[in-house]
Amino acid sequence: MEARRLDFTGAAGQRLSGRLDLPDGKPRGYALFAHCFTCTKSSRAAVHIGQALTARGIGVLRFDFTGLGDSEGDFAGSTFSGDVKDLVAAARAMALEGFAPKLLVGHSLGGAAVLAAAGELPEITAVAVVAAPFDVQHLTGLLKGGLPEILDRGEAEVDLGGRKFTIRRSFVDDLARQDQAVRIAQLRRPLLVLHSPRDQTVGIENASAIFLAARHPKSFVSLDAADHLLTRKADAEYAAEVIAAWASRYLDAVEPAVEPLPPGIVEVEDTGLGRFQVEVRTGDTRLYADEPIGAGGLGSGPGPYDLVSAGLGACTAMTLRLYAKQKEWPLSRVHVRVCHSKDKARSPQDRFLRTIQIEGELDAAQHARLLEIADRCPVHRTLEAGSAVDTIVVDLMPASPEDQHLRDMEASCAAP
Repeated sequence: MEARRLDFTGAAGQRLSGRLDLPDGKPRGYALFAHCFTCTKSSRAAVHIGQALTARGIGVLRFDFTGLGDSEGDFAGSTFSGDVKDLVAAARAMALEGFAPKLLVGHSLGGAAVLAAAGELPEITAVAVVAAPFDVQHLTGLLKGGLPEILDRGEAEVDLGGRKFTIRRSFVDDLARQDQAVRIAQLRRPLLVLHSPRDQTVGIENASAIFLAARHPKSFVSLDAADHLLTRKADAEYAAEVIAAWASRYLDAVEPAVEPLPPGIVEVEDTGLGRFQVEVRTGDTRLYADEPIGAGGLGSGPGPYDLVSAGLGACTAMTLRLYAKQKEWPLSRVHVRVCHSKDKARSPQDRFLRTIQIEGELDAAQHARLLEIADRCPVHRTLEAGSAVDTIVVDLMPASPEDQHLRDMEASCAAP
């Protein structure tokens, strides 16, 4: 087994600490694991289940939620909704590293969190929960005598499993806003529910409620004498063995084909992560665009002007290669570097500085001609000439004649 550190930026901009365990040989797939309330990625259940899944060919990322373990942030200021967003951020981080998860596994409150996060992750093909509560407000019962003080003063220090934690009213209020019944009914993924009938922390009736709320395909497995935290290694390994066997048909399933966009059309959609991150789709290619961490982004992809610069650089290189090929000139490589800046001394103020390096056994005249051709690339001409931007507002109202005209323009743009 290979272990890698995979830290990533959470939804609120904090650094979250993750560990990715990879099996020997080609993985059957990848899973994202969510630990229990106040636990960490190093809890017994997280370690035992994660390692057992890895031993069965499934790569697993487990990470510390905000303010726990090695992750940054204030646990007292965290919420269930924040944990759900961080799970989505973890899945996106795995995908960016080439380990896109298909399986979500959650323990206790982590199980409730993966049930909520699955709706935001269309790439997930199966969900498994261990000792998960049906109604997350169940957690307020663990606060015991601290709940009145939390509601009255806004926060209180409570004892959870022999450790002191500060819980704020924002956490309790957030729990009250969760509707897990609707989420489970709308899960539309194969679901495996594992629970012990002897669980004294989250009763077995929670498993029944989850199972009844979910639609098929769904399965239930009893963990018999296991305790809530799966402190016995044998119980955790048994749970992992069942999860691995059950998930195998979904991990190995062929992903449904996504209809590629027509040529000339680019779609951009907000991911809901960080302040700026968006997903860019063109043809059958997807990538993230973002802003640097120093500018308040997640640093997960090129910025908008970086993409414009990339368009200029790509168009330049393509144009030179095409021209040289037509002329049968010995051009071996083109390297283009583009820098965008604001130049107040010029009009317009935006400035693109392009550096071109041409390699090949070219004479001086051929080299000079290629530099002239660089200024004729279509994107260069577009930037120099300026462009008009028309906007279609999509809403529930019937399209106006002007909107319909713009839609016709879009259709002609995408035509072969």
